[in-house]
Amino acid sequence: MAAPRRLARKKPVPACPNPLFVRWLTAWQDEAAAKGKKTQFVYQRALRSLQRYPLPLSSGREAAILQHFGDGICRRLDEELARHRAEQGADAQFDSVEGASPSMGGQESDLPRTEHHSRNNPSPGDLEPPSMRKHRPPRRYVPAPRSGGYAVLLALYQDSLSPHGRGFLTKLELQRAAQPLCDKSFTVGDPGNRYTAWASVGTLIRKELVLKTNVPARYSLTPQGLALARRLVAAEQALNSAGQAPEAEMAQGAKPADPAGEEEGCPEPQRLTGTLGSLEGAAGASGGQRPPEPEFVLRPGQFDILLCVDFTETLGGTGARKQDLLAELHRNAVPFDVRKLHVGDFMWVARERVQPCPGQLHPPPARELALDYVVERKRMADLCGSIIDGRFREQKFRLRRCGLRHPIYLLEESGSAQNLSLPESTLQQAAASTQNKTLVSCTKEEAQSRCPPQLSSDSCTLMTFQEFNEGAVKNKAQTVREVFARQLMQISGVSGEKAAAILERYSTPASLLAAYAACPDAESRDKLLSTIKCGKLQRNLGPALSRTLSQLYCSPGPLS
Repeated sequence: MAAPRRLARKKPVPACPNPLFVRWLTAWQDEAAAKGKKTQFVYQRALRSLQRYPLPLSSGREAAILQHFGDGICRRLDEELARHRAEQGADAQFDSVEGASPSMGGQESDLPRTEHHSRNNPSPGDLEPPSMRKHRPPRRYVPAPRSGGYAVLLALYQDSLSPHGRGFLTKLELQRAAQPLCDKSFTVGDPGNRYTAWASVGTLIRKELVLKTNVPARYSLTPQGLALARRLVAAEQALNSAGQAPEAEMAQGAKPADPAGEEEGCPEPQRLTGTLGSLEGAAGASGGQRPPEPEFVLRPGQFDILLCVDFTETLGGTGARKQDLLAELHRNAVPFDVRKLHVGDFMWVARERVQPCPGQLHPPPARELALDYVVERKRMADLCGSIIDGRFREQKFRLRRCGLRHPIYLLEESGSAQNLSLPESTLQQAAASTQNKTLVSCTKEEAQSRCPPQLSSDSCTLMTFQEFNEGAVKNKAQTVREVFARQLMQISGVSGEKAAAILERYSTPASLLAAYAACPDAESRDKLLSTIKCGKLQRNLGPALSRTLSQLYCSPGPLS
């Protein structure tokens, strides 16, 4: 008879070797998620890494060997552990927590790992009481002087001080304002490096110093970024007020004063050449005192004129009519480029002539300036269809607001207009109502201003093609004023000029409704908008249209 098989007793394996650390990390993750902070994902990755580790840990410092455990998490674990020992006593079981699986009770191996570690190989930190341990304060992020992040923060801060500021800057505006404050380029990388100074904007966004919204992107300072920018400007002003030696004396061996009184963590900023004065006086300076410096200038012989063709002009259509366009351009040796245009069908740009750089595989990207002409091409059949579905007024409105001074609505009389769904007189009326230099770059606001920069007769200001095309996006985020204008233009009899005149007095629907609510009776509401001046002749809006708008915005139920 075979001997009975003896089963060996196995040591029970604890379900969680570090239950306290798991509980604390879970609580911190839930707290960060409740506040909507991105640190919840940091704690989530650290928690997953800890759950995969099979051995118990005696302190937060030992957790540094695990992935996703940085100095901040380890320091916070040590602080929580010291607080736990102070509440439960110095001999409290480190790896025991309410509800956790017990390990082998009564055996020596179940002693706390921290006690075993300090008895055999005590470290200087373990011999000190928890309350006596000194922890280094967390390092605050401060960008290096003349770096990309440094320049972006100061540029946004300068815009926030300006009385004419909009509260945000677009990408091109921010690059242009920050470039004088940075030693590296925001558009062209160094040889052998594809990164530019603009890459630092991602770091500022991750650290919640800069806020990115809308499409196209708009950049503004968060409260934390505004406070940091103020500290940087205050440090620079402290250097200037301390009487720092000029460059001539510095060359003779004079050393700059040590800003010992500055806030800890803020590096010694360098002198902002020609920019600190604008930061100091931006709050009270007017926009017309000092014209802004152009981002770049293309002189004669440094650029080529290029025709830009919208890709919709080369695709579709009956027969090979649209394909013949490219063939004709090639046959007449017209330099052109097919690309997506958000407004118009044809336009011209001045493209910079670039030379390949030594050590780089590809030449740097050529900068482009949009010439002041954009063409929207229509056949008579297309014009008839656009008038019926409302695209005609929208396209004219967007052409006027694109920033170019010479928009052209080109009508091709293809065939007879007698067989169309609209009378020929209507189409003729619609057609009648649409009507060697140094190139200097400017923004869209400067191009549309009534007082453009004064240049010589052989120079002209042009905005870049990228700013023109991004500003003409059809489905971009719109303000309440823009949506209100489009809503008014859907009403029969309200043209673009009449809508603009109404917006001059009532910029939002809320302000118009408030004015209607202040009227004592229905008759005064019907006449509220009748005296608004509009058009070149400054004629009244009229009582009929005013009554229509009053019925639209004041009727509680559906209109009959």
